[in-house]
Amino acid sequence: MLKVYVAGHQGMVGSAIFRLLKNDKSINLITCSRRDLDLTNQASVQSFFKIHQPDQVYLGAAKVGGIHANNTLPAEFIYQNLMIQANVIDAAFQNGTKKILFLGSSCIYPKLATQPIIENCLLSGKLEKTNEPYAIAKIAGIKLCESYNRQYGSSHGIDYRSVIPSNLYGPGDNYHTDNAHVIPALIRRFHEAKIKKQKTVTVWGSGTPQREFLYVDDMATASIHVMNIDKKIYDKVTQPMVSHINIGSGYDLTIKDLAERIKSIVCYRGEIRFDLSKPDGTSRKLVDSTCLNMLDWQPQISIEQGLALSYEDFKENYSKYI
Repeated sequence: MLKVYVAGHQGMVGSAIFRLLKNDKSINLITCSRRDLDLTNQASVQSFFKIHQPDQVYLGAAKVGGIHANNTLPAEFIYQNLMIQANVIDAAFQNGTKKILFLGSSCIYPKLATQPIIENCLLSGKLEKTNEPYAIAKIAGIKLCESYNRQYGSSHGIDYRSVIPSNLYGPGDNYHTDNAHVIPALIRRFHEAKIKKQKTVTVWGSGTPQREFLYVDDMATASIHVMNIDKKIYDKVTQPMVSHINIGSGYDLTIKDLAERIKSIVCYRGEIRFDLSKPDGTSRKLVDSTCLNMLDWQPQISIEQGLALSYEDFKENYSKYI
């Protein structure tokens, strides 16, 4: 039986991967909560891997947040993510894990990258300042996987891969008032404005930046697909030092359009105001998913479906966020 460890199984992406894998009777799923295993503690992680010795690892554990969180907690974002990645990847190697799928972020790409962004744009320009520490940590995770492959791939038979999702949303998202990403932040803001009968909802920035969004269940199916595809096929669309693959919906929209769609789904009747004193971030961020499409994968959930499903999930779990 294949032993598979999902690191971060209680997070949005990890929980989606866990939901899909738990139905496979040929897999022995391994999980451990943050309370029981601190992934920033090297000795604890080494001990965990020595005991369980998984065959595959989905590395979805990370400290994540929106623009506000990244701006106010840069040290935590770079330190914790560097430690998690280094500890898990090295412990996996030291204890015989042959396959890892590392989950990155599209913020790894330069702020002024040509759109849509292809994989080899990595390290070709300056990063967006608002999330630079987090992006640097994620780049390090990708390069860790690549470096272990280059040094130990042939001798130890390891195959460590990385995927770069566009902006994710869906069940299990973070709806915290201060550090949520844009979709969960807007869902909560419009919902509470409707309940309180507020006349306006404020959205950060000008509303003109364009963003691509991917429903988390699509991300989970793509991750499992990439993890298990034959290495010879995978190697045809990657290179030893450009080994990551983008995962996106292939469609982007402005923050203004997004806000209008969420307003409609929530059935909020007031007005939207844009706070120009707040940062916009990168003007556009659309990833090129050609390589993934060549591996015979396409997203299944549209933005309209995904937003509706996300709002239903939010309402069902609203008591957790009050």
